[in-house]
Amino acid sequence: MDYSELKIPRHVALIVDGNGRWAKERGMSRLRGHDAGFENLMTLSKYILSKGIEVLSLYVFSTENFKREKAEVAHLMELFVLMYRSKLREFQENNIRVVFSGRDEPLPAAVIKARDRLVAETANNTGGTINFCLNYGGRAEILDAVKKIVASGEEVRDWQEADFAHYLYQDLPDVDLMIRTSGELRLSNFLLWQNSYAEFYFPKTKFPDFHEADFDQAVLEYTKRDRRFGGINKK
Repeated sequence: MDYSELKIPRHVALIVDGNGRWAKERGMSRLRGHDAGFENLMTLSKYILSKGIEVLSLYVFSTENFKREKAEVAHLMELFVLMYRSKLREFQENNIRVVFSGRDEPLPAAVIKARDRLVAETANNTGGTINFCLNYGGRAEILDAVKKIVASGEEVRDWQEADFAHYLYQDLPDVDLMIRTSGELRLSNFLLWQNSYAEFYFPKTKFPDFHEADFDQAVLEYTKRDRRFGGINKK
């Protein structure tokens, strides 16, 4: 697809959804579905950033996901450590900066160590930013921002929205296009502040099968949208 003819979103948010159901449909365990999803994640992320998108936020694990079966949670934590260690060279070769949004507690120490090393090693890269939303919740982010402000003693009487945004987990531009794979029609507590005026796209394709052509279709649909930001279309 010729991206020169498309409207390119600055910030794309992606809810990585459907791995378990994808595996179940194929008679495999949910764990194998997560493996397939992780295999797709890096390839798709590099493709998205290569198309001029500046920021890609990936919802890979929510605060609520810790309620899942212990074996599934443990497997996901192992996958995070594996990816953040083994893919460092790829992030460097593709000039990708990596940041994280979410709480530390109760992430395993190995995940935090691998995460922090990846952030430090890619801090000066300029070819686009991947924001991994790991142990993340939108309400938790807003609550944590308020706690930071209170602790800082800042006078907020004359603040604008941008002043508050500086206290979120990451100071990134608002989301332009939010994609949730697998056909579910919910935000699930994802980037509640940043998604305020995003265009939503809900393909039925489950994430392990959501590839480059599927993303192209999402951007094509985004190009057709008339973004009003609360204004009136006078056409």
